[in-house]
Amino acid sequence: MPTDPRHTKRWQRVKYEAYARDRAADAPCWVCGRRIDYRLAGGPWAYEPDHYYAVKDHPELAFDLANLRPSHAHCNRARGDGSRPRRQPGGLGKPSREW
Repeated sequence: MPTDPRHTKRWQRVKYEAYARDRAADAPCWVCGRRIDYRLAGGPWAYEPDHYYAVKDHPELAFDLANLRPSHAHCNRARGDGSRPRRQPGGLGKPSREW
């Protein structure tokens, strides 16, 4: 069984690049749309890069910066391995009824 690529020094470098990019943009969590406190160093509301396409299905994208989205640790883990976020930033969400 291959080793998870996210347990490598290469992943640490890519993760830091994503953090620097997202912090400079003050990017919100792509899952819930709320602000991320980039000063936090752990816990459920700290920054964590989230793979848009799951590593288990697309291992070739594990280190692709374009495949990483800013998220809270809690949101990333609650989303799991491939479900789309409940709300897309910039959108209004699902309408309550047909008009």
